[in-house]
Amino acid sequence: MKAVFLDFSTLGPDELDAGPLLEVLPDTEFFDSTEAGLIVERIREAEFVLTNKSRLDEPALSSAKWLKFIGLTATGTDNVDLVAAQRLGIAVTNVRAYCTRSVVEHVFGVLLSLTHNLNRYHRAVKKGDWRKADVFCLLEYPIRELSAMTLGIVGYGELGRSVAEMARAMGMTTLIARRRGAPATDDGRTDFDEFLERSDIVSLHCPLTPETQNLMGAAEFRRMKRDSILINTARGGLVDSQALVDALRAGKLGGAGIDVLREEPPARGDPLLDYDGDNLILTPHIAWATVEARQNAIDELARNVASFLGGERRNRVV
Repeated sequence: MKAVFLDFSTLGPDELDAGPLLEVLPDTEFFDSTEAGLIVERIREAEFVLTNKSRLDEPALSSAKWLKFIGLTATGTDNVDLVAAQRLGIAVTNVRAYCTRSVVEHVFGVLLSLTHNLNRYHRAVKKGDWRKADVFCLLEYPIRELSAMTLGIVGYGELGRSVAEMARAMGMTTLIARRRGAPATDDGRTDFDEFLERSDIVSLHCPLTPETQNLMGAAEFRRMKRDSILINTARGGLVDSQALVDALRAGKLGGAGIDVLREEPPARGDPLLDYDGDNLILTPHIAWATVEARQNAIDELARNVASFLGGERRNRVV
């Protein structure tokens, strides 16, 4: 069974054990990355194609006459033409809940850094302010306890629920946003505009769709508290970057922790890349990426392959 992994380097493979995958597909050929122009050539004779982010469109899938299985090491499937895969009889699987703990820890790591003003205090110490202090400590910037704050969550799937669970364990009040424009029901969720006004922190965990594109923009930031914090570990397109920079710079928001941008890598730039205020923590799409989570992705992919070979439908999306 000929198998190819098109972009193994996206998983940081030096730290991982590919053994479980090689047990089910011992003849897998691993490529660090595959440029778009090489995909057709590399999958032409393959029965199994494994990938994280490589784009598999209809022309590429149609050219692979032997292809019967696509295994993704991610939950999102937008890089695969699922309609074409179904028409061509190609199975597609994804991996689910493999990075939940990683994302939750990232959210609260960023949140604690912002609420305790760690960036500002670190810079103050490096600048020599502590050595010149009149008392034993510096109290130049506010320090807030999470237990006194309300965490608002947009998107209440696996990740949103897990973030809410951790928030409650830390004594926080939680709000779950109702979809904008959705009729009010007795489901315990909060109208979106009211949600923005009441939340001290807004954490995004929803998919990017036409309805959620630029979900958080200038109008939304005006509704939020002036000391509130935005966390985005979902998709870059959910946030209007320029509007966020403007709000941070004008003091209309207390801070932001952003792990995703509209274009990745941001080769053409992004307004957030040029903002250097201490109230922004910008990370390069790593919320999902603990060693344990990446190993989980490999292990889950191997289980999906084994299930397919056994005639089962584990984690099938097509």
